[in-house]
Amino acid sequence: MVRIRVLVVDDHRIFAESLAAALAAEPDVEVSAAGSGPAALRCLERAAAEGRRFDVLLVDADLGGTVPGGRPAVPVQDDEEGLVDGISLVAGVRVAQPGVRIVVLAEKDDSRRAALALQAGASGWVAKDCSLSRLLTVIRGVLRDETHLPPALLTGVLKEMTAARRHRTESERLVESLTPREREVLRCMVAGLGRKAVAERLFLSPHTVRTHMQNVLGKLGVHSTLAAVALARRAGVGPADLTGDVVERGGQLA
Repeated sequence: MVRIRVLVVDDHRIFAESLAAALAAEPDVEVSAAGSGPAALRCLERAAAEGRRFDVLLVDADLGGTVPGGRPAVPVQDDEEGLVDGISLVAGVRVAQPGVRIVVLAEKDDSRRAALALQAGASGWVAKDCSLSRLLTVIRGVLRDETHLPPALLTGVLKEMTAARRHRTESERLVESLTPREREVLRCMVAGLGRKAVAERLFLSPHTVRTHMQNVLGKLGVHSTLAAVALARRAGVGPADLTGDVVERGGQLA
């Protein structure tokens, strides 16, 4: 029997463990769980190295402790552990392991965030309180390259994606105002890297990275990392390649 390998990513331990146990009861499903974005990335890397890649990620839309308005409760640039919100994790995984299908689990329907998730590379948006049979249908569906959204969200998501196209030109102009180093930092932010991880990747001090991140937010005219990442995606800025070589050491870009 071909087994579907699923990774549940949710920082609410009881929910993650309960969902993993329910899915594991299916004869063709093998499940693991991770409590944060960085932990999920480590699980993915380890599984790939062992030749046992995951097939589907179930990602909490509110991963990282978001607050009303969609902002991270703790700004990424101030989080030494490299907080990764759910949508940024989607974008990073799609670049690092494009074969993995991603479904976002949400507490409530939200057309704007669902559109952001799809633009980041998710294949589905599902309510956390949906039935197990519905979730299994979505999991098997995305493996057939289907996209799953609640019917009530379809119109709103289409409107959001149309509006995003209108804002693309302005977003591109703002991104062009960044220095080469700031654009590299922005790409790391899109990939979901925190300040410490960006510093290690670019061979800079955490203080310098924090300054670059603050400059990026200021030039883009936003007040949160999530908003900067959303603007970057509208402008067509992709995440840094987490599997490739790091950029050059030091140099004039710093």
